[in-house]
Amino acid sequence: MSEPLDAPLALAWERHLTSGARPFVIPGHKGSTDLVGPVVGGDVPLFAGVASMREAPAVLKGAEQAAGQLWGADWCRFSVAGSTHGNQTMALAVGQPGDVVLATRAVHRSLLLGFVLAGLSPVWVQPDVDEVSGLPGGIPVDRLATALAAHPEARAVFVVDPGYVGARSDVAGLARTAHAADVPLIVDQAWGAHLGFHPLLPPHALACGADALVTSAHKALPAYTQAALVMARTQRLDRDRLERAFEATHTTSPSGTIIASIDAARALLARDGERLLGRAIALVADARARLAEVPGLAVLDGPPSELDPTRLVVGLAGTGALGFAVEDELDALGFAVELADRDTIVATVTMADTADTVEPFVEALIASVERLRGDAREVIPAVWLGEGSTPEAALTPREAFFAVHEAVPSERAVGRVAGEIVAPYPPGIPAVVPGEVLTAEVLDALRAAAARGVRVAYAADPTMATVQVVTRKL
Repeated sequence: MSEPLDAPLALAWERHLTSGARPFVIPGHKGSTDLVGPVVGGDVPLFAGVASMREAPAVLKGAEQAAGQLWGADWCRFSVAGSTHGNQTMALAVGQPGDVVLATRAVHRSLLLGFVLAGLSPVWVQPDVDEVSGLPGGIPVDRLATALAAHPEARAVFVVDPGYVGARSDVAGLARTAHAADVPLIVDQAWGAHLGFHPLLPPHALACGADALVTSAHKALPAYTQAALVMARTQRLDRDRLERAFEATHTTSPSGTIIASIDAARALLARDGERLLGRAIALVADARARLAEVPGLAVLDGPPSELDPTRLVVGLAGTGALGFAVEDELDALGFAVELADRDTIVATVTMADTADTVEPFVEALIASVERLRGDAREVIPAVWLGEGSTPEAALTPREAFFAVHEAVPSERAVGRVAGEIVAPYPPGIPAVVPGEVLTAEVLDALRAAAARGVRVAYAADPTMATVQVVTRKL
């Protein structure tokens, strides 16, 4: 057994489980599995669980400071509500209602709803689009510079890095460009908690000069689901405002189990991150090489400056195999994948993987593709991501969110103002943003996606037969 991690919160969680405590506090199961079974096993509150009511704030602060030091942040908080909460914290931490911010069109739904909560008015900057998957890539520095020149009133810049398929931006260049305009750069790095902790990995966003970083400890690191970190340097962001923004939408009863897992993941990353990440990088490199031998299979690859070397993405269009059918076969074998659409399979490989997990998956994927081969086809890119294709914004997202809506047949919604978010999921990138004028191109693409079996998330009607539109602004 390995040496215990230097993770005080995790050790306190373990001590509580074996302490024989007889609590008269929440949660209502009182640590017993007698009533509802093992589903509540290990569920420990932070307050009066991992630590006493009086001591918990100081214990948590110490763990957050340790994480801040590891990433080079001077403000750090642990969230039990995922990067969703972190993104919304950052939206609430910049500007005033009505202020303009620049943001990649590839924002996650969570940040878009953060703009709704904060009353911000986003101006979209189009990302590049990956040719293999049709999904978004990075934001070119010159494109951001052009947008900042056109919108000198912008209060902040929001980008995603790495993107869902691991595509990266020049974050250092984006930071220099934002700072030249005297605005902060805020990076949704939900998929990049591992960046900067191995020589073959690019630096994390703060090391590249970004002002804030939101990351999911449960994606690339071995933390509990919903675990996230929100970090900032406060030269351009106000510390008190960050605190208020964080607390505004965070629970007052945080799970000690989730919090402790963040501390454990931080300690593991500090102690063994380079070794474990080196193994993951090597496993993905071997998998990419093996998959590249399969005729027609496109494997996303590139230097670390352009692509996360731990991300495994394959394009199926050249094989004729359908991603949904491949996913079904893999599921039957116990191999769940992060994303499967018509043309793409995305598999998440982390420091928890070994050759015993990755190699059988790769062989199963190859066997499935060979069984399901058909006629080669063209990749269908996401129509709402192409440069110049951003729909007209008639209302801000907040105005449209609070407006009066009605459902109309989608073929009759062209030219109407969208009242809801629509996002094929994963990856959760909004195809329809509240306040935008709906176009035939986007609606046709979404109906076709729904007909192919794509999960169209957040829409009131996931079949896209109808769509919510604004009838009256309040």
